[in-house]
Amino acid sequence: MNTLPRLRPAVHAARARLAEGREKLKLQHQSGSPGIQVCARMTDVVDGVLRELFDDALATLGDDRVATLADEAALIAHGGYGRRDVAPYSDVDLMLLCTGRVQSRMAPLARRLTQHVFDAGLQLGFSLRTPAQACSLAWRDATVFCSLSDARWLGGSEELFARFAARFRRGALRRTSSLLGQIEHARRQERRQFGETVYLLEPNVKRSRGGLRDIQLLRWTGMARYGLANPEHLYRAGFLLQEDHRKLRRAREFLLRLRNELHFHAGKTYDVLDRGEQVRIAGSFGYAASAALLPVEHFMRDYFEHTSNVRYIAANFLADAQNRKGLLAYLAPLVSHQVEGDFRVGPRHIGATRRGMKKVCGDLAEVLRLMDLANRYDKRIDHATWQAIRQAMTDGAVPELSREARQRFLSLMSQPGALGDELRRLHQLRVLEKLVPPMAHSRCLMQFNEYHKYTVDEHSIRAVERATDFLSDSSLVGEIYRGIKQKGVLHLALLMHDMGKGYTDDHSEMGLRLAAESAEHLGLGPRDTETLSFLVHKHLLMSHLALWRNIDDEAVAVQLAVEVGSPEMLQMLFVLTCADLAAVGPGVLNQWKRKLISDLYQRTMQQVAGEAAPDADERLRRTRQELRGRIADDHHADWWDKQIAALPASLLDGEGDRVLADLERLKNLPRREAEAWGRYDPVRHTVEYTVGTYEDIAPGIFHRLTGCLSSKGLQILSAEIHTLADSLVLDRFHVNDPDYSGEPPAHRLTDVSQALVAALKDGSGKSPVFRRTWQPRSPAPAGKLPTRVRIDNSTSDRFTIIDVFAHDRLGLLYAITRSLFELGLSVGSAKIGTRVDQVVDVFYVTDQAGRKIEDEERLVQIRDRLLQAIGQVEGA
Repeated sequence: MNTLPRLRPAVHAARARLAEGREKLKLQHQSGSPGIQVCARMTDVVDGVLRELFDDALATLGDDRVATLADEAALIAHGGYGRRDVAPYSDVDLMLLCTGRVQSRMAPLARRLTQHVFDAGLQLGFSLRTPAQACSLAWRDATVFCSLSDARWLGGSEELFARFAARFRRGALRRTSSLLGQIEHARRQERRQFGETVYLLEPNVKRSRGGLRDIQLLRWTGMARYGLANPEHLYRAGFLLQEDHRKLRRAREFLLRLRNELHFHAGKTYDVLDRGEQVRIAGSFGYAASAALLPVEHFMRDYFEHTSNVRYIAANFLADAQNRKGLLAYLAPLVSHQVEGDFRVGPRHIGATRRGMKKVCGDLAEVLRLMDLANRYDKRIDHATWQAIRQAMTDGAVPELSREARQRFLSLMSQPGALGDELRRLHQLRVLEKLVPPMAHSRCLMQFNEYHKYTVDEHSIRAVERATDFLSDSSLVGEIYRGIKQKGVLHLALLMHDMGKGYTDDHSEMGLRLAAESAEHLGLGPRDTETLSFLVHKHLLMSHLALWRNIDDEAVAVQLAVEVGSPEMLQMLFVLTCADLAAVGPGVLNQWKRKLISDLYQRTMQQVAGEAAPDADERLRRTRQELRGRIADDHHADWWDKQIAALPASLLDGEGDRVLADLERLKNLPRREAEAWGRYDPVRHTVEYTVGTYEDIAPGIFHRLTGCLSSKGLQILSAEIHTLADSLVLDRFHVNDPDYSGEPPAHRLTDVSQALVAALKDGSGKSPVFRRTWQPRSPAPAGKLPTRVRIDNSTSDRFTIIDVFAHDRLGLLYAITRSLFELGLSVGSAKIGTRVDQVVDVFYVTDQAGRKIEDEERLVQIRDRLLQAIGQVEGA
C-alpha cells in the first residue's frame, strides 16, 4: 500500500517547469549563451516556480486572514538567488519576512511553503523573521549580513520589503567598521578551507581565492561601507574604477559560464574544477593546442588571469573601505608628509605625488625605490599609484632597464627578509617581468600534473620564500643557507628554475638559455652568470640522484661531485633542491626526503672538498663486528656469521637493531616457507611490509609480491630487495594504504601479511585480480605524459638502471615486474614513485649471473618488451 502523501498539482507543475527550464537552458548554454544570461533566465524560472508555490501555500490556509497575511508578509530571495546568480543546480535562500503582529500566524504558511519547495526538488535555505529580527541577526553574524545584502523582493508585501531594505541599509552604514571586520574574518576562514592562493591547480570555482566568492566580497563590502552592493552602482557612484569594473564584469561572465558547465555536466551542484573537468571543458569551450601548451593549459591560464584580477580588485576594495574612517579620511592630507617631493606618506598609505607618478610610470628604479619606502614605513601603496604603475607596465611603455634599476633589484634579491612578499607585489604590478623577462611567459602558466600544486610563477616565488624560511631552520639546510654569501644569485636561480616550462624544448635546456639572457639583461658578471646558468640548468640533478638512485653507491656522489665542481656550487644546489621540493606543496619536503638529500650532500661534499672520508670497508667491518657482538645465540653461530657478513651497506647504515630483529624472526624459517609482517612508519606516514623467504620458494618473487600488494589496493612507494647468505631473501615495501587515513588497524596488517605469504606459495600461476580503489570522474588523456623507458648504464658499476615513466593503471607495476622476470633479469633494488596518475619507477637489474646488461641488442629488446607490457595494460 502506498503511504506517501500525494503531491499537490502546483508541486507537480513546479517539478515539470524546473526540469523543462533546465533542459532549455542547457541547450542555450551549449550553443554559447553568456553565463550571466543563463543564470538570469534560470533565476526567472525559479522565481516563477516559487511565486506559484507561495500563492498555492497561501491558498491552502483556507481562512479569511489570507489577505491580511499577504499585506503583512513578504517572500524575500537572498544570497546568490537574490543576486540572480542561480546556476542550474544552485540551492535557493528564502526568507519569509513578516510584521510582529502576524509572526505567530506565519508558522502554518512557512511549513506548507517549505514542504512544497522541497517536494518540487529545490535545495532550500529558509528562515521566518521580522525585519527587526533579521537586522539584529545580521549585525551579529557576517554570513547572515552577506546573504541579506543581496536581498530581493519575490512576493507578498512590497512595502514591507522596502521598509526592511531601508532599515538594513541605514543599520549597515552605522556599523561599518565592525561589519567589515566580520566580513574579512569570515572570508579568511573560508579561504583557509578552499584555497589561500589564486593559483591552486584544482580550485573551487565558487569559494577558492579569486573565485565568485571574492566578487561577492566586493558587493558585501560595498553594502557595509557605502550602502550599495551592485558593482554597477558602485562604479557610477565613483567608488569603483572603470578598469576594475570592466575586469570584474569579464571575470564574472567567465566564472558563471564555467560554473554552469560544471553543474550541467554533473547534473547536480558541483563547483570543483578538477583535472578531468579541466580537460573536458577546455575542449568544450573551444581551446586549441599550441606547439608547447595543451588546450587545458591555455584554458587554465585564462582562469588564473581572471581570478588573479578578482583577488586583487576585491582585496584592494576591502582595504580601502576599511581605511575610510570618516574624519581621518578627510584629514589624511594634513597628517601626511612628502618624501623628496616624489612620494607622500600618510597614516596608512604611501603614494606618488604628481611629479612622482611620472617617475614611477617610466622608471623601474623609481618603482623599486617606492617599494623600499613602503617597507621602511610599513605602509600600503595607495590604489591610484598601484593602478598607474600596473597600467604603465601592461602598456609596455617602460624604457630600457637602467643601471640604477638593476642595482636596486639585485640588492633586493640578496636580502632574505620579506623577499617573497616583495617579489609577489612586483609580479602583481607587472614590474617583475620587466626585470626578469621570462616571468611574463610564466604568468598563470599551469603545470598539468598531479605533482605540482601551483602555477609556474606562483611555484617559483614560493621556492624563494621557502629558501628564506631556512634562515631560521635548525637543520643542515638552514645551516648551509645561512652560510651562503651569494644569496642573491641563489634567489634569482630559484625564481627562474622552472621558467623553461611551456616551450617545446626540455625545460631545463630552455631554462639554461633564459638564464643566460636574463643574466645579460641584469648586467651580471661572468661568475654570477655561470652560477645562475648552472643552478637553473641542473636544478633537478640532486633530487633525481637522491630520490631515484642508490646513494649508498659511491659512484652517485662522485657523479654529482664532478657536475658541481666546487663546495660553493654544491651548497647552493643543495639549498635550491630543498626549497624547490618544499614549494611544490605542503608536506612534499618530508623528513625522509630531507634525509636522503642531506646524506647525498654530505657524501658529495667529502668528494668535492677533498676531505678524508672514513674508509668505507673498515667502517662496515666495524659495524658488522659490533652487530655480531650483540648475538648471544651460540647454537646458530655459523648462521649468524654468514648472514651478518652478507648484509649490504644500506641495511647496516643506522638500522642495526631492526636488522637483527628481522633476522631473528627468520632464523628458523624452513626453506620453502615465507613470513611477512607489517608496521606503521609514523615518520613517513606509510606502512612498511617486510617479507622473508628463500629464493627457491617460487620463481619471480618480486613480481608476485608487487602483484599481491597492488591487488590489495595499496600504493607502493618504494621497495628494498636484499638477497643474503644461503639465498635468504629480505624484502621491504613502503606503501600508502588508501583505505585508512592514519595507522591501519592490526587486522589489516595481518590480512596483507598473510596474502603476501600466500602469493609466494601459490603454484597456480594465475595473475592477481586488482580491485578498483578509485575511478576518475573523466579521463584526462590530454595531460598524460608520454610513456618512456630509459636505460642508464653509467651511474652504477654493478647494475643496469631502468627508469620507467608511464600513466598509472591498475596492474601496471605487476606487468612491469613480471616482464622483468620473464626477460631473465634479477632486480637488485627498486624505487617506486606513484603520483595519483603518473608513475616513475626505477629498477636496478642484472642478468641471472649478476652482471650488468651491456649488449645493445639485449637493451633494445628489454626496452621494447617493457613498452609492450605497459601498452597492453593501458589499452586494457
